[in-house]
Amino acid sequence: MALFLDSCEHAAGQWDFIFRQPQQIITAGANWPRVLEDALATLPTYQGPSELPFQGGLAGAWSYDAGRALETLPSEARADITLPELSVGLYTQALMRHRQSGETWLLAPQEELETVKQFWLSPSPQSPNQLPFRLMTSWQSNMSAVDYADNFARVQSYLRAGDCYQINLAQRFTSLYEGDTWQAYELLRQHNNAPFSAFMQLEQGSLLSLSPERFLAIDEHGHVETKPIKGTRPRAADAEQDRQLAEALQCSSKDRAENVMIVDLLRNDLSRLCLPNSVKVPKLFAIESYPAVHHLVSTVVGKLSSTDENIQLLAACFPGGSITGAPKIRAMEIIDELEPHRRSYYCGSFGYFSQHGRADTSIAIRTLVATRTDDKQGAVHCWAGGGLVADSDCASEYQETFDKVARIIPVLSQQFGSNSS
Repeated sequence: MALFLDSCEHAAGQWDFIFRQPQQIITAGANWPRVLEDALATLPTYQGPSELPFQGGLAGAWSYDAGRALETLPSEARADITLPELSVGLYTQALMRHRQSGETWLLAPQEELETVKQFWLSPSPQSPNQLPFRLMTSWQSNMSAVDYADNFARVQSYLRAGDCYQINLAQRFTSLYEGDTWQAYELLRQHNNAPFSAFMQLEQGSLLSLSPERFLAIDEHGHVETKPIKGTRPRAADAEQDRQLAEALQCSSKDRAENVMIVDLLRNDLSRLCLPNSVKVPKLFAIESYPAVHHLVSTVVGKLSSTDENIQLLAACFPGGSITGAPKIRAMEIIDELEPHRRSYYCGSFGYFSQHGRADTSIAIRTLVATRTDDKQGAVHCWAGGGLVADSDCASEYQETFDKVARIIPVLSQQFGSNSS
């Protein structure tokens, strides 16, 4: 199991990481917070430079459905992606590159350091049997426009009944493919400037994420930051029109209301473990712009009494409120009822937890899950959704799902296969 946490030239994107040869792999969903804490406690004492962000610890991916180990949820949506609910490794090896300085650091046990160093300095082996990536079918959604409108109407009924005040609804696009998914990731990375990107190679498939959203960042002193995204507009080629779209987003009362609903949810989630009076909102409704869309982003911070609570905080906040709705558990129940298939790693999380207390995790939006039916072929899935509130417009929300994957589905189709549908 190999993992690449890949960043960009962005304020949040300071480090790139490659993790390989885990000492232990955790895939079972049951009681995963305790299992992860126990694994982290087995690591030998770190004796390297204090400034490195990862000093041995956990790294990997948590599926959205890992939340089923934390709450009792229905099982109406079809579970057709047969990947484990967690893919988290315990690592004593990591290659880390600081983007600003250009320095690269190698982490490994002292007795393995020279061997690992030679591995990274050696030329990469060729894979002559690996086929080039190719889409074999057009993209198909698990919701037609009519299906989406029907589900939208059902969401509105739940909102009017008082079950929730925001519900995230997503559709899934699927294509058959063959070949090397790393080639697909490389192409997508060229078209998406995302600070929380990731590529993970699993035995049964691969995960490709181009996420702009931070879930939980924790420093070695227990300071916590989360940056929920809620509110989206497409980019425009014309600079003035693009500026107007960003300005309209920032001034939109509907999008600001959506955003503050999720900010309140996350304040509540952080308050479950953070110190009294430490949870604050230093920034509301900031605009962050990416190649395909503008986003409305807020910042919520808090302070843990101890970084021993890091995994507990992840569990207390999981999955992120920005991709469920609020109240969270009722929103997740409705999502399971309305979306035809489970989300797998979409809307889960990628990230790391270092033994010295530092951690950083993403919300796995703009994420693809590729599974293999054999050594050469399989299915690749990509999702897009949005938070629905009482004054949402069905046509606008439906179009927003396509805006969010405008630098993913069309890019792969134009380069590697059929036109999207």
